[in-house]
Amino acid sequence: MGAYKDLLRLPGAAMFSAAGLLARSGGAMMGIGIVLMVSAQYDSYGLAGGVSAANTIAWAGGAALLSNLVDRYGQRRVMLPSAIVSAAALAVLVVLGTMRAPAWTLFIPAALSGLFGGAPGALVRARWNHLLKDAHQLHTAFSLESTLDELTFVVGPVLATFLATEVAPSAGLVAPIVLSTAGAFWFYSLRATEPPPTKPRTRSKQTAHEDGVLADRHTGWLLAHPGVAAIALVTVMVGGLFGAIDVSVVAATEAWDVKSMAGVVLGAMSIGSAIGGLGYGSRNWVSSVTKRWLVGIMLLAVTMALPLAASGPWLLGVAGFLAGFSVAPSLINLNTLVQRLAPSGRLTEGLAWVSASLGVGVSIGSTVAGQLIDQINFRAGFVCAFGAALAAALLALAVYRYIGRLIRREQLGVS
Repeated sequence: MGAYKDLLRLPGAAMFSAAGLLARSGGAMMGIGIVLMVSAQYDSYGLAGGVSAANTIAWAGGAALLSNLVDRYGQRRVMLPSAIVSAAALAVLVVLGTMRAPAWTLFIPAALSGLFGGAPGALVRARWNHLLKDAHQLHTAFSLESTLDELTFVVGPVLATFLATEVAPSAGLVAPIVLSTAGAFWFYSLRATEPPPTKPRTRSKQTAHEDGVLADRHTGWLLAHPGVAAIALVTVMVGGLFGAIDVSVVAATEAWDVKSMAGVVLGAMSIGSAIGGLGYGSRNWVSSVTKRWLVGIMLLAVTMALPLAASGPWLLGVAGFLAGFSVAPSLINLNTLVQRLAPSGRLTEGLAWVSASLGVGVSIGSTVAGQLIDQINFRAGFVCAFGAALAAALLALAVYRYIGRLIRREQLGVS
């Protein structure tokens, strides 16, 4: 743990990391909060998954766009107004859901809240990248942030479930409004550690790579940069399993007549992930990050078969705990790969694409799983989650050598 203590002793580091944790804490409650409110008010997991999907799809696109603007104009200037708009839209969703307004009206504020939500986790990692020059320290910092991400997913779903089941169906969404807004004002007030904006070049030279791909390093969507799209596609599949798990756990615990256990089960998976992330980040690895990434995704696919055999909430919690061990290391490696591949001055956008891809996957997973649950049963949702994990593993295996070549070129400075 000494490596983590050394990081947090750096000037301003502990403050922006804590503020970033609060700013993104509401995001861990968003998906399950929407599912719990909408399923309780409208008695439809399909609708609940659809509204959650609208939120996360809009968030994915918005995060990519906003992060591009952040790289150009700065974090506070872009994201503080956006956070306020996002919170206001979420408040409208809560009001409409409480009033049981027509189902179609829920999609508009859900999408607006996601569109302006941004990716605070990417902004925190961008600050670490600005502060640190040592690759081992940056690996530890990214591991710390991934572990803190998992902490939000330990506490968030439990809190959201408790509020939605014991207070009111909409209460699980009121907490994210308060937490995210307070965190945003705190985080964006810390100007000393904010990375300076990087103005894009008006004219840039296209570089031809050996594989014939042309990539402009300074303009256009970063997804056009070699390797980023491949990583994003794998990340979409990883997000798909997360979205399917969220809806499936709520449906399973309801079928077992212990719906209040949904947050505990999801929290168990996040505890396993946090432990895995802390252990992973405390080591200086000799093997390549691409190899570790592939192994992590493979392990994730194998362990996601465990929930299929669960016959009750406690066994499901154990299965989630074991599956969680490979979650944080996989996400750490995804962020590290993008950090290695993203052009200088566009790191925030690159990291946001990881978050955005996860969001797209979550929306797809929650929608598909919700429909399967409505038509069959909750176990069909777990099959959907396992299928997404298997697809992620197969895609990672397919692009593993390609990503490795690109990383080696970047290290050698070959364009």
